[in-house]
Amino acid sequence: MIQITYFVHGTTSDNETKRATGWLPGELSELGAQQAAELPNQISDNSFEIVFCSDLGRAIDSARLGFGNTHEIVIDKRLREANYGEYNGKKHMFKETMADFVSEPFPDGESYEDVEARMRDFLDMLRVNYSGKHIAIVAHEAPQLALEVLLRGKTWQQAINENWRKTGAWKPGWKYQIEEEL
Repeated sequence: MIQITYFVHGTTSDNETKRATGWLPGELSELGAQQAAELPNQISDNSFEIVFCSDLGRAIDSARLGFGNTHEIVIDKRLREANYGEYNGKKHMFKETMADFVSEPFPDGESYEDVEARMRDFLDMLRVNYSGKHIAIVAHEAPQLALEVLLRGKTWQQAINENWRKTGAWKPGWKYQIEEEL
């Protein structure tokens, strides 16, 4: 079994202006930098051995601010947000119709099933290299929704409908486990 503690990057200036950053690097806002730095103080179990993060700037900055002094950080592009294509950096009005992009890619982007494939590959790597370990991930919305699909057996529609972001039910660290092959 592999234990995963999943963290979402801190608030960005795009988040504050209701823009969907997608594959753009994004910059943490002042609030986001503070949130990231406070993460270790908001969790009771930081026994993870390593922290993986997306290769996008906002996730790297969040990982380094939160855990750079205490944990090794490994950057992995499979943990990127969905590529929103034409919508990268735009107002995120499309978030109301996320389910339209489960199988169908965003214009000039990728689908949520593409993100699922990336995350499946990442989880397979964890299974091979980190069996019996506790790891942390600092990433984005789409990879977390993919974990809901891959590790909790939800459909994409369920994962989207039950997304904590719709209710603002953020918390510092979601727990997942990998117990068997996907």
